[in-house]
Amino acid sequence: MSSKTLKTRDMIDKKYKWNIEAMISDESSIEGDLASIKNDAADYAAKYSGHLAESGDMLLAAFKDRDAIWRKLEKIYVYARMRRDENNAETKYQAMSDMCGPVIAAVSASMAFFTPELLAAPEEKILGFIKNTEGLKEYDFAIRDTLREKEHILTEAEENILANMSEITGATNDIFTMLNNADIKFGNITDEDGSTVELSHGNYINFMESHDRDVRKSAYDAMYDSYKKLINTIASTYSYNTKTDVVGARIRKYPSSRGAALSSDNIPSEVYDNLVETVNKNLPVLHRYTQLRKEILGYDKLYMHDMYVPLIELPEKKVSYEEALGIIRLALKPLGDEYISKMNEGISQGWMDVYENKGKTSGAYSFGCYDSYPYILLNYTDTLNDVFTVIHEMGHSMHSKYTRENQPYIYGSHSIFTAEVASTVNESLLMQYLLNEETDKDMKKYLLNMHLEAFRTTLFRQTMFAEFEDMTHKAAENGQTLTAEWMCDIYEDLNSKYYGPCVEKDDTIRYEWARIPHFYNAFYVYKYATGYSAATAISGKILFEGKPAAERYIDFLKTGESDYPIELLKIAGVDMSSPAPVKKAMKTFENILDEFESLL
Repeated sequence: MSSKTLKTRDMIDKKYKWNIEAMISDESSIEGDLASIKNDAADYAAKYSGHLAESGDMLLAAFKDRDAIWRKLEKIYVYARMRRDENNAETKYQAMSDMCGPVIAAVSASMAFFTPELLAAPEEKILGFIKNTEGLKEYDFAIRDTLREKEHILTEAEENILANMSEITGATNDIFTMLNNADIKFGNITDEDGSTVELSHGNYINFMESHDRDVRKSAYDAMYDSYKKLINTIASTYSYNTKTDVVGARIRKYPSSRGAALSSDNIPSEVYDNLVETVNKNLPVLHRYTQLRKEILGYDKLYMHDMYVPLIELPEKKVSYEEALGIIRLALKPLGDEYISKMNEGISQGWMDVYENKGKTSGAYSFGCYDSYPYILLNYTDTLNDVFTVIHEMGHSMHSKYTRENQPYIYGSHSIFTAEVASTVNESLLMQYLLNEETDKDMKKYLLNMHLEAFRTTLFRQTMFAEFEDMTHKAAENGQTLTAEWMCDIYEDLNSKYYGPCVEKDDTIRYEWARIPHFYNAFYVYKYATGYSAATAISGKILFEGKPAAERYIDFLKTGESDYPIELLKIAGVDMSSPAPVKKAMKTFENILDEFESLL
């Protein structure tokens, strides 16, 4: 019997590591640069505090200098965070990342005067500055967006206090990250070959997709047993994270913590409610799918650890990273030659960190700053699912690439509301490409099953997460204590509601909420579901209309945060203020299920 353990970072071939040296090649100056940035921020306050409304030129200079300071700090912070993510057990980069926290807080405090002072000036005066000062027109949307939030902005002194508290109020996220990626251990399990394998975040889903039921259950039990042992600690951490959201919303006079979170993107609360309501109305279709899963697998009883295994058993299909890139290039051809060219350039520049190593942050993401490559962290394991992960994260990075080439720094990032569209459009195009190219009936069934699973895990599951978040925050707002037992109970009930009566209850899935890192960024997960709905509509337009729809979509990728997400998506031809895109996505899921059943 053999044993398989994770490689250390130094054992990974350089060609599969991101070229982070292109971002900062000499770390020796970082500490000095942080001190300089802190001093620059203090000088900034001395120069501009009390003077913003003196003239359009003064206001423009204040905006430009503010951007320059944050731009320098962002680069160091992002670099340190990415270095830490390479190996969370490496204390050097933990320390470097931690070093950024007080500086971010200090810069925020030094600039806390900015928004209250801007809002204290007569609105017509500020709007006159925009009209008569050429360079200030770049900041038109940013200024008007600030004016929109006027009632939620506090006094300069109060904003300063909150800015100085930012490092502390963000601590629960950092605590969970370290617990989840560096400290928690899942032990070893026995794989299909009889080998002893160390269970990790990176390989867990592979075991859950195993056709060996004993392997699935072993991985499932080992994963959740680890969280069960820490459930009170995690519950306390999440509870304080939620209380921070609630208190922050009250301080700023928002009607609720959800209202505060949605306000940043100017998203109407109806969008959230429409999503939950529409998905709930269509749960019978999901129940139909879970019942079909039970029948195909031939089980008397269906459990949650049976939910990820492919319903169509085919010889294991390994897809190397290089093969994945070839497939992706073909799948994304409908987006045009320019898109492919920019993507290829990014691959050759070293955007990608491909394989898992000990201590590496789990999952996958696209990250970077305005002045860096849009890097991609992966934990690639040679599966077809991994191909979808690569194309998903590439969608994010290409979104960043187009935006940074076409927008100034102030609009150079993205709301998650729009970002998830860019990633999921790529996934949809990949799925359609694979289905169109496939001639083998069994493989087509396999792909359709994958398509159904994408809907289940993204649209349905993320909406379930959104319901959980809404319930915990409303409970905290009403003064209820968020105990581990209560959160486990409501999560178990939600899981039963979504997956239906044919899935057996166990004493394990109730702990799943404890391993979801997205919950530490309030009211974030619903955007995966809305993004999936929007992307389903946009990819359909690209494949049906061709070049005109692709060009509209590329125009959308260039917009960054230059307008509110609802308005930006209209450029690509989708109106998310209406429940129509979610309803259409639900109908698409039903159609895929119909096609899948017809091939059985």
